[in-house]
Amino acid sequence: MSPASGFALEPFLIAQKQRVESILEARMAMPGDSVPPRLREAMRYSLLAGGKRLRPILCLAFADASSRRGLAEGEIAEDAACAVEMIHTYSLIHDDLPAMDDDDLRRGRPTSHKVFGEAMAILAGDALLTEAFGVLARGPEAGRARLCRELAFGAGAGGMIAGQVLDIAQDRPAKLEYLLRLHRLKTGALIRAACRMGVIAVGAPSDSLEAADVYGAAVGLAFQIADDLLDVTGDPERMGKPTGADAAANRFTFPAVVGLEKSRAMAEEKVRQATEVVAKLEPSPGPLRALARYALERPQ
Repeated sequence: MSPASGFALEPFLIAQKQRVESILEARMAMPGDSVPPRLREAMRYSLLAGGKRLRPILCLAFADASSRRGLAEGEIAEDAACAVEMIHTYSLIHDDLPAMDDDDLRRGRPTSHKVFGEAMAILAGDALLTEAFGVLARGPEAGRARLCRELAFGAGAGGMIAGQVLDIAQDRPAKLEYLLRLHRLKTGALIRAACRMGVIAVGAPSDSLEAADVYGAAVGLAFQIADDLLDVTGDPERMGKPTGADAAANRFTFPAVVGLEKSRAMAEEKVRQATEVVAKLEPSPGPLRALARYALERPQ
């Protein structure tokens, strides 16, 4: 039981991660003769490597909370969750490349380019990016086009990719305004899209979509601030990736710009905003409130 939310989050996360893993495994069952074996292996290596699965879990949680039936039925919400995780995984593969962050470890094991080489890692990321939209568009329902637009907006040139560009800028200033803009795009845009896509998948009304929008933006920022804090205070063995990389690369993070104490206070405020805005969707303590707190207090 989470004392802050009054909701038993741990069993929920276990069940939802199993649900997500099952969805991903099923959607990766592509025709055997159409995908080169080495490419398939590289895609599966990164996509099925575990991890928190926060984005697809948020997508499904908003679908469940917004559905009139209590639990989202059918494949649209599950396809949306799968597509979001495919996009997230592709971004991690590319982010780890020597031209970007040049990381050796991801989720506790060697990064894709360390195992398959840079060229295959790039292609595996490209394939996951493309397959994400194939998964979303595979049914006849009209709402799938809207989901494709939502995901493209969150992941594209005005969303996650824009944040990546701001992140690698050589003249990146040590200013809070720049940092907020960067991470609202790089991390927050896809989390926000995941929340909104859960609502769109079940055809919920506009007030639910507005709640998902505010919640996703707030949780996305809280998640990134927590990530920056863990890069300073976390245990690399428990996290499954190196810590201190941002400081070593002279990157400006929330702790570096405003300090540890103010960073934690900012994240707490974002969690408060997120929990308040979903009160109508979740009148009693439930997963959305608990997940907002988890974004900040997740284990290493």
